[in-house]
Amino acid sequence: MSGDMRFTLKVWRQKNAAEMGRFEIYEAKGVSPDMSLFEMLDAVNEDLILKGEDPIAFDHDCREGICGTCGSVINGQPHGPETGTTTCQVFMRLFKAGDTITIEPFRAKAFPVVKDLIVDRSAFDRIIAAGGYVSVGTGAAPEANTLPVPKEKSELAMDAAACIGCGACVAACPNAAAMLFVGAKISHLGLLPQGQPERDRRSIALRRAMDREGFGNCTNHAECEAACPKEIKMRNIARFNRDYLKASFLSEE
Repeated sequence: MSGDMRFTLKVWRQKNAAEMGRFEIYEAKGVSPDMSLFEMLDAVNEDLILKGEDPIAFDHDCREGICGTCGSVINGQPHGPETGTTTCQVFMRLFKAGDTITIEPFRAKAFPVVKDLIVDRSAFDRIIAAGGYVSVGTGAAPEANTLPVPKEKSELAMDAAACIGCGACVAACPNAAAMLFVGAKISHLGLLPQGQPERDRRSIALRRAMDREGFGNCTNHAECEAACPKEIKMRNIARFNRDYLKASFLSEE
């Protein structure tokens, strides 16, 4: 298909975390419907560079919906208008020629803006460092059938492990809660035999780390599930709450 589409872009520009941001208007011309939104931004940036202007900064890496690096709010929706997709998987054929497209960073206290569309999501890294892992030394890879895992639990664990840590759940939540992200980590480790020894300690450690980072609490709006590109389910939040309550009662602290 020919590249004959044009769009008006309303893009958030912010020089750094200390300065105030603002929306700037750009024209995207000669856009092919088969271009991704990032490819369209690449073309806009080439024009800005040729004009001697600062290009729009945005996060990306694999551009295949795997890494979780990308993340922008497009027309008010984290990752854009389609369900089960990342920002890098949004194609321009989803929009009508002549549309105005608003692109801004994820909005959350725990995700401060670094520049333009880039936010600092290292809060997720600190949550994982607090206990989102299995610390038992395993040595060489064990034989697959050594630890039998019920099919239902293995599937639930794998579904939760699909989380790529992009932060769309936080950006979509009116409370900027990270419960879906943390719930996914709790489920994918806690449902498997290897994660049992640290299950109670893990739930307390991750909850405390989440609170320290300034994330809000879940009030069951379900916006997180709707925005998640990997379609992680809210049942993982329920599992997290159950594990945390149980661990709190058993804790000696």
